[in-house]
Amino acid sequence: MNPRPEDVDLTAPLGGTTLPNPLSTAAGCAGYGRELARFVPLDALGTITTRTVMAEPRAGLATPRLAETPAGLLNAIGLQGCGIDAFLGDELPWLAERGARVLVSVAGERLEEFAGLAERLNGRPGVAGVELNISCPNTADRGLLFAANPAISYDVVRAVRAVTDPALPVYAKLSPDVASITDVAAACVRAGADGLSMINTALGMAIDTDTLRPALAGTTGGLSGPALRPIAVRCVYQVHAAMLAGRMAPVPILGMGGVGTGRDALELTLAGASGVAVGSALFHDPAAPLRILDELRALLAARGFAKYTDAVGYAHRGNQ
Repeated sequence: MNPRPEDVDLTAPLGGTTLPNPLSTAAGCAGYGRELARFVPLDALGTITTRTVMAEPRAGLATPRLAETPAGLLNAIGLQGCGIDAFLGDELPWLAERGARVLVSVAGERLEEFAGLAERLNGRPGVAGVELNISCPNTADRGLLFAANPAISYDVVRAVRAVTDPALPVYAKLSPDVASITDVAAACVRAGADGLSMINTALGMAIDTDTLRPALAGTTGGLSGPALRPIAVRCVYQVHAAMLAGRMAPVPILGMGGVGTGRDALELTLAGASGVAVGSALFHDPAAPLRILDELRALLAARGFAKYTDAVGYAHRGNQ
């Protein structure tokens, strides 16, 4: 007999801790939570992932920074943010007062910036983990993306892991724009990553056929939304398969990319995600995470899953 939806155990892992449910927000899509809190009690989410925090405040790129496409959204925001001092002084305490479990996204232009930012999060109330946005350019290496190179990704994770409280999970957020996302994932896990966030946006571009110019001031941007989901499912499936085959140690995967319904969340879960983040859907439906959670609960029950974790990687059954 299938369980009732309300009886499905939705607890999910985050590093060495357990979350009440697997739903999170994707970095950059819920700011620091203030706007989202009008629609969703922040403590009802498994975690809230913040906008990426850097060492100094950033205004971001020039406008236009957003462009709609037939099945997704292109953005070239440029990591706009308040900087680590304002985040620790204003935003993080506000989140902690509301009982939010906060996954703090951090990024730097050099390896040392990642480590310095992560170290400042040690012992801060509300911080549930650190997400390394390694999809930004490494200014010390000819502007190449950290995540484009397994060796450089390894160095970033190792440097952060060395200075971060061992009880604080460190997640590496991977880019799909690489030759082998499995190689980058394996390097991050070898360096001590407690989990993987998959995936960041894919590089895309749109041209305005009236102005005859690129639609974004930054020319190229990150593609998110429904168009990204098949790529995210492929990446999560490939990395989870590598874990099952023993090519890398198993760690939780936070899956994201075009999640707008419970069915989308279930698809990523079946591919191997131990948690699911909602991104672009928040822009037109800020209450989406709780709706998606209810839909996911019902889908799990209808398929006979009494526990969310029993569905993680289920699509691999019979392939091992």
